[in-house]
Amino acid sequence: MDKEIYVLEKAITYMKYLQERVKILEEQTRKAEIVTKNSQVVVDDNGSSSTELQQPPAIKAREYGKNVLLRIHCKKSKGILVKIIGEMEKLNLGVVNACVVAFGSLSLDINITAEKEKESSLTVNEIVQTVGDVLQNAA
Repeated sequence: MDKEIYVLEKAITYMKYLQERVKILEEQTRKAEIVTKNSQVVVDDNGSSSTELQQPPAIKAREYGKNVLLRIHCKKSKGILVKIIGEMEKLNLGVVNACVVAFGSLSLDINITAEKEKESSLTVNEIVQTVGDVLQNAA
C-alpha cells in the first residue's frame, strides 16, 4: 500500500512539474511571435491573425535559437519571393526552406524557414521590418 501511495505522489508531483513547464513554454512562444500590419509591429497575444484579401500584408515571425520562421500573407506580385529571399540573405539569414501557396487569385501565403549565420545580433523586429519594407516597395 505504501508503494502505491509513493508512486501516486511521484506521479502527481511530475504532473505539476509538466503543467508548470507548459505554462512557461506557452509564454515564451507568445513573446517570440511578432505580427506586423501596415509596418507597425504588434505582439500577437493570442497567437492568431485573420487576414482578408483587401488587407495589407501580414507578417508573422517566430525565433527559436538560430532559426527563424516567417509567415507572410501578401498581395500577389511578380518576383516577390526572390526579393524577400534576397533581402534575407543580405541580413545573413540562410534560407533553409520556402513554400509559396496561391491564396485565391490575388494573394500569396509564403512560409520561409531561415537560419541565422555566424554570430548575429539581428532581432525578429528587424527581420519583420525589412520584409515589410520589401513588400511595400513591391506594391
